[in-house]
Amino acid sequence: MSAATNSSRQQTEAAEAFAGWLHDLGEAASPAGTGVDAESAQGWLAAERQQAAERLRAQAVPTGKSESWRYTGLRSLIDQGFIQVDEPLSALTPEDIEEVLVPGLDAHRAVLVNGRYSASLSELGTLPRGVRVGSLSQMLESDPDALQGVLTRLAGEGSHLFAALNTAAMQDGLVLLLERGALLERPIEIIHLSVGMEEPRVAQPRHLISLGDGAQAQVIERYISLGDALYCTNSVLEIALGRDARLTHARLQQESPNAFHITSLYLSQDANSHYAGVNIGLGGIWARTDLVTRFSGEHAECDLQGLYLAGDKQLIDYHMDVRHGLPNCSSRERFKGILYGKGRAVFDGLVYVARDAQKTDAAMSNRNLILSENAEVDTKPQLEIYADDVKCSHGTTVGQIEPEALFYLRSRGISASLARRMLCLGFAGEIIDALDSEALRDYVTEQVGDRLERAPLD
Repeated sequence: MSAATNSSRQQTEAAEAFAGWLHDLGEAASPAGTGVDAESAQGWLAAERQQAAERLRAQAVPTGKSESWRYTGLRSLIDQGFIQVDEPLSALTPEDIEEVLVPGLDAHRAVLVNGRYSASLSELGTLPRGVRVGSLSQMLESDPDALQGVLTRLAGEGSHLFAALNTAAMQDGLVLLLERGALLERPIEIIHLSVGMEEPRVAQPRHLISLGDGAQAQVIERYISLGDALYCTNSVLEIALGRDARLTHARLQQESPNAFHITSLYLSQDANSHYAGVNIGLGGIWARTDLVTRFSGEHAECDLQGLYLAGDKQLIDYHMDVRHGLPNCSSRERFKGILYGKGRAVFDGLVYVARDAQKTDAAMSNRNLILSENAEVDTKPQLEIYADDVKCSHGTTVGQIEPEALFYLRSRGISASLARRMLCLGFAGEIIDALDSEALRDYVTEQVGDRLERAPLD
């Protein structure tokens, strides 16, 4: 058998295995399996789930020939045999999660355990007038009509396979709603806490953040685990910003070294709105994040930044799809990666400028620092421009630590591991400094520095 024939057979087998896995998970796409009351799951929500299930069946299973999955194989994900989380975990106490808290962080706290909202672990305190925070499943039970036309609107027509799976088998999640002009002075911290179970499970939290005209908020999302358990998180977050709304959004993914992580983030921005997102990817054995941005009003600004570390056996993948369909909007995408050991990273970013999107201002960059011969990064920033009056740029770099800089530090008595930590933190500092919270900046700096100091030197 030729190598080409063998490769084709393996891809076919992988596609069949993946289709079977999706089918098994799709069986959980019923009111009883989602944490949502059966009666409230009727009507519009049932129709949304049914449409998502149909999209799931209609979509082709990604293979090595699929452009958006070319560098991110699904075989390792399929082989784990993940099954749906079926029961909420209620045994944890506030003392059990103290070890995962950020020291000195002053924030309203919402905690989800294995994808389910935990009121006993959350500390929301007194919220300002016009701000509503709560469990998705509870809101769907008590007031499902409040979310009709909002929930699934952004991700509903998406072609992403895992977003469709999340919609079809939607579990609990968090809803943050700000009325027109509402101001949330303290940030909302959303902690996604995963706890290992006897069988490998997949949690599928669904989140909605909606800011009315002129509203302002800061959100901090953290994906973390207790222990080194094997599990999968398939999360979908929809963000809708009204006119003049402002949202700063930090995302920190530092899950178990055996975890699989998938996030699909859909962002819609109305006129004069501003979104500033900082993504920090540190954990998991296999992690994929899709960031999708659409502008629905002129003079909107979107700032996406990210830092990722990939060490031995890790794969971290960021995909971006930023569509400029209207004039006078701006976007910035700045991502940096540090890779060592046999770590792998993927950066695939697209900025699309439609014919009518004149005066677009867009810039995308991806810079990578390689610390070992066996580390690998596949980077593909792209511009697709159909307007003629725009200011757009893109670029990528892949390099190593400057020997002169390392020698300079070593000559002053600094150990090799500490010197490398200092130089790498200098490289990463631009992204870390973009975090609004001083406590979070200090925490991320410590987490990144500790990982770098423990990383192998070759």
